[in-house]
Amino acid sequence: MPENIILKNKFKKCQILQKINGGSYNYIKRALGDYAGFLSGWYDYIVNAIPPAFYCIVISEYTIILFPQLAHYSTVLSISLLVAFVLLHLSGVKNGSVIQQITSFLKVICFVALVTACFMYSGVEVPPIKTDNSIFQIGLIFGFFKSLQLIIGTYNGWNGVCFFAEENENPSKNIPKSLYSGVLLVVAIYILVNAAFFHVLPIETIAKSNLAAADVAKILFGDSGAKIVTIISIFSLISILNAFMMIPPRILYGLSRDGFFIEKGTQVNKGGTPIVALLVSSFFSLFLICIGSFEVLFSFAAFISIIVWGLAYYSLLKLRTTEPDLPRPYRSFWYPWTTIIAIIFSIALLAGFIYSDPKSFIIIVGIAIVSYPLFLVLKKQK
Repeated sequence: MPENIILKNKFKKCQILQKINGGSYNYIKRALGDYAGFLSGWYDYIVNAIPPAFYCIVISEYTIILFPQLAHYSTVLSISLLVAFVLLHLSGVKNGSVIQQITSFLKVICFVALVTACFMYSGVEVPPIKTDNSIFQIGLIFGFFKSLQLIIGTYNGWNGVCFFAEENENPSKNIPKSLYSGVLLVVAIYILVNAAFFHVLPIETIAKSNLAAADVAKILFGDSGAKIVTIISIFSLISILNAFMMIPPRILYGLSRDGFFIEKGTQVNKGGTPIVALLVSSFFSLFLICIGSFEVLFSFAAFISIIVWGLAYYSLLKLRTTEPDLPRPYRSFWYPWTTIIAIIFSIALLAGFIYSDPKSFIIIVGIAIVSYPLFLVLKKQK
């Protein structure tokens, strides 16, 4: 009898691990039902399908800085870059993984070299920061939440490894390790880079700068400093673009498998790439490259991210209550308090975003209303 129970639990665990591509969508669907999963899955897809187009355009603009003669070919460069990465990922997951490792390594080396050069510089005295008691003025609060939308859009992707759980040999060990080490490394680099910049330039100059890194590099390396920062930025952006090329197809693959997208979305080639999902996502990126206007899209994506994250946090509480006997090799720290705090912060940010960007909120509500009849049709076909 005990052996049968063990085998049953192992079988249940295998069933769960076989269907975890697509990130938080799977857990929201399991905890809150098919419609919540359908809506959050498509929300999450939109969030992660916007960045590839954005990074293609930014990399092309940085390339034009290095080669001004290409100034009239910005869109062509962006599309060419997108096509190159589509071909790379069509060749298989392994090649995309190798490129990710190489570009990530080069990016870290470049940032460490820049930080070291900053601290070796004799520096300019940083004047004391003036305090301002008007921090709670309405206009400043509005600007604070508006800037947070862009910042969250910039940092989106920190949990990207979760979208590849199904392709990982030991997800219960490797995913938490990757998340913690990645976040800590990014925090360390971010703090070091800011401290290094403040060592070289006064805070007033940095506040007025459009690209602080270029101004710092110009002081350190002369007129060639801007080109050095541009090269570092290109390496950094290629690494991010490569990662985001892999995420949207995994979400679309998960949605297709559950009948929330076309059946062919589940097709995987010999290299392990969801080929149809990749091509559909790439055409969406191509469309965004052609229309531009990414500040609005990034703000909108950040808005949706908060909703998806909040639902995922709540799903953790719900699943551990409704399905307490599921195998859970990873335990959340200080559960349930950390999860509750995360939910409270998500609600606070959502309220702030609604206040600062009511148009995006109306669009999101509109998507939810329109999506329900579509969900019913797809569910009936399924």
